[in-house]
Amino acid sequence: MSRKPLYVAAALGWSMVTLALTGCGPGVYAGPFGYPFPVSPFYQDQQEDRFWVKERYDRVPVLGPITSGDTVVALDPPSPDEVMRAMPSIEGTVPLLYEKHRDKVRMTIEPIGDYVDPPRVYPLIGPAQLHHAHYKCTIYFVETTHVGWPVPYTTVDEDSVEVVYIDHEHFHIVGNVEDTATGNY
Repeated sequence: MSRKPLYVAAALGWSMVTLALTGCGPGVYAGPFGYPFPVSPFYQDQQEDRFWVKERYDRVPVLGPITSGDTVVALDPPSPDEVMRAMPSIEGTVPLLYEKHRDKVRMTIEPIGDYVDPPRVYPLIGPAQLHHAHYKCTIYFVETTHVGWPVPYTTVDEDSVEVVYIDHEHFHIVGNVEDTATGNY
C-alpha cells in the first residue's frame, strides 16, 4: 500500500492549519466568494445619517404625569442641527460646474404653539396625553452659487431667508405611574 494519500492528507491538513493561524482563512466574511469589495463612502454616510435622525428625532418619548397646578412646558426647542436638516437640501451640486454654498448662517427659533391633548388610551403605552409644541425657525444666510460652464460666473445672495416649521411631540402618562407600569389600569 502506498503512503502517498497519507502524505497528501497530512500536507492538506498542515496547510489548512497554517492558513487559519495567519488570518487568511474564511473566518471573516469578505464579500461574495470570499473576496473583499469596496463600499462607497456615500452609502456609509447615508446609513450614518439615517441612524442619527432615527436616534435623535424620530422617537417620541413617554414622560411622567402632569401634576395639577403645574405649568406645562414643552421639552427642548429644536437644535441647530435639527433645523439645518429640516431645510431644503443643496446636495446634487457638481464640483467645478455648479456649486451652492450657505455661509454666515444665523437662525431664530420662536415657539408658536404649546398645548396638550385630552387623555386617551394609546396602544403599547396605555392612558396618556399627547403634548404638542410648534416652532417657527427663521434661517438667515448668504447663498453663493458658482457656475463653471459654459460661462463661469458667481452670484452671491446676501439676504437669503428660509422659514422652517418644526413640530415636537411627546407623551405624558395619565394616572398612577406604578399601576401603569404593572399593567393595572
